Amino acid sequence: MSDEAALSTILEAILFSAGRSMSVDELMEQTKRTRGEVGGALSDLRATIRRRRDSALQLTEVSGRWIFEVRPTLSNHLPESVRPEVPQRLLPAAALIAYHQPMSQVQLVDMLGQRAYDHVRDLAHFGFIDRRRDGLTRRLTTTRRFAEYFGCPEIHYRKVRTWFREEASKAGLTSAQLAESLSDGQMTIEEFTETPSIESLELEAAHAEE
Repeated sequence: MSDEAALSTILEAILFSAGRSMSVDELMEQTKRTRGEVGGALSDLRATIRRRRDSALQLTEVSGRWIFEVRPTLSNHLPESVRPEVPQRLLPAAALIAYHQPMSQVQLVDMLGQRAYDHVRDLAHFGFIDRRRDGLTRRLTTTRRFAEYFGCPEIHYRKVRTWFREEASKAGLTSAQLAESLSDGQMTIEEFTETPSIESLELEAAHAEE
């Protein structure tokens, strides 16, 4: 009996152990296999996982990077303590992209300065944004993973943009004010998405007067 494991099995072990997204180039380096071999094995692995009954995980490709993540249907069953923690420094960039998408990377750099390049890279590694080449810059949009993490009921980036702007409007914030509040810690992303609407505040005030 051979001890040699299939490439798809090796890739599954690498991605699961890494706990982060990995590019095909990284996986090629780890396995010493060609791009075609790694790409084919990843497709086979994704198909295998889809066929598994009651699997908690799915294999997802985001911006050319592969990552294991919990199936969206299970998100509501997970305690908040097990969600990946997004560094506070990335929240302003995430908020601005969600608010203005599809947004050019050049526009984000104009708003945040040179650190925006690092933030875009890190957000892409978390699987929260899609960054596609658009001429000399990149076109930034949010992903399904972003929507799930930040509690947005929509997935398509245009609908996420509408939802994000509505939430900012409830809080009485422009995109710049929201980014500043998230940057200096005045507001957490949970507080932002739980901001009560004007209607709910008026209803609460009415009950208080009764």
